[in-house]
Amino acid sequence: MVFSTHSFGRRGVAALALGGLAALPIATLGGALFSAERAEAQTPKKQTLLLVSYAVTKAAYDKIIPLFEKEWKSKTGQDIDIKGSYGGSGSQTRAVIDGLEADVVGLAMASDVAKLEAKGLIQPGWEKEFPNQSVPINSTVVAFLRPGNPKTSGGARWNFLALWGSITRAGGSEAAAKSFITGVYKNAEVLPKDAREATDTFVKRRQGDVLLNWETEAVLARKSGEWTGPVKVFSPNVLTEMPIAVVDRNVDKKGTRKAAQAFAQFLYTPAAQRIFVDNGFRPVTPQGKTYAQGKFPSVKFFKVGDFGGWDAIDKKFFGRGGLWDQIFAQSR
Repeated sequence: MVFSTHSFGRRGVAALALGGLAALPIATLGGALFSAERAEAQTPKKQTLLLVSYAVTKAAYDKIIPLFEKEWKSKTGQDIDIKGSYGGSGSQTRAVIDGLEADVVGLAMASDVAKLEAKGLIQPGWEKEFPNQSVPINSTVVAFLRPGNPKTSGGARWNFLALWGSITRAGGSEAAAKSFITGVYKNAEVLPKDAREATDTFVKRRQGDVLLNWETEAVLARKSGEWTGPVKVFSPNVLTEMPIAVVDRNVDKKGTRKAAQAFAQFLYTPAAQRIFVDNGFRPVTPQGKTYAQGKFPSVKFFKVGDFGGWDAIDKKFFGRGGLWDQIFAQSR
């Protein structure tokens, strides 16, 4: 079996960021804001932004970024160069915490953005900065099936929730879900570091019987001709919500807030949403959904909110001694 894996961890406490800000004298806070405004006012002839995202978004962003750069030049007269850094969402989050100066992050789940918020890199309320709770794209989980083999596999928090919800949201008990997932993990042969590597491991190296991964990866693998076998889109299934956020501390330091916000907002334009659709992501805007009609199978979705949100999920499933620890201890 092959798993697409991301780091597991509990969401940080948002009050840490607020507490640090509240401790500043009013004069100091005012000076900080003035410095940020002055940095914006002294706009250089060319700006460089760093987008830090998870691996499976690269193909889409490689097409979206040049469109935004062209539009920004047309509207402002300024050249802009957007660099991309791609990898597993958990490792990308840690890299930003450790000093990678991202202007914008597009991560695989809100709980990863919450870790940046807890470190004071992103201010509370980031979910309200852009449409749809700052979620420009969705996806879900699918199974690549090696012809002739019925066994299954899984991995990562989204994959875990997809497996769990496929039982409990269909009327099964939590005990049945735990038993099912334990059996799945017992069959796992490989735990690659991210979704892209998982696809390569399964498709190119032919390791494993079944791969659970993003629907996006299945669309791209079929589009490229790398995978011609069956893909199972099961229902009910989890709607994966992948957020976008501006890294406040970095953009204010670098004077790139306006450009960073404009880029994040650009992801909701018809042109960007079409590119996301063409690269396997489910759109969120009305225009994007019209364009996507007939391109994705119908699925009955459940969401993170149906489980109480990421705080409740991390406590129950992925916290110390939680269900993930229990299942992993029995299966590995």
